[in-house]
Amino acid sequence: CTLQYVQAFVANKKQKKIQIDIYIFVFQTPSAVQKIKQLLKDKPEHVGVKVGVRTRGCNGLSYTLEYTKSKGDSDEEVVQDGVRVFIEKKAQLTLLGTEMDYVEDKLSSEFVFNNPNIKGTCGCGESFNI
Repeated sequence: CTLQYVQAFVANKKQKKIQIDIYIFVFQTPSAVQKIKQLLKDKPEHVGVKVGVRTRGCNGLSYTLEYTKSKGDSDEEVVQDGVRVFIEKKAQLTLLGTEMDYVEDKLSSEFVFNNPNIKGTCGCGESFNI
């Protein structure tokens, strides 16, 4: 799996344009975008969702996802199709290039993170390590 990136052109000190690669922290599938829009529709005081990681589970880390009323000082903001997702500072390198999806089947519905940085997961799939 390769990291997703966009190319940008910026002017350096000599006013020459140089190309740089900007890696996307989290990009969302259309299903995830629609679900977040639906969830935020009923919460006008919230501006988006915040994604993070916490130490827990048998393999080290697990994802967190919560509503947020504002952008934190160190949060990275990703805006896609009008949906604002904030990445906690502690999680930024861990989530680099991660795809956020929303999946529904007959038994469950959940946000799923497809993270190219993961080196291993626990048997139940609740935690991971980098």
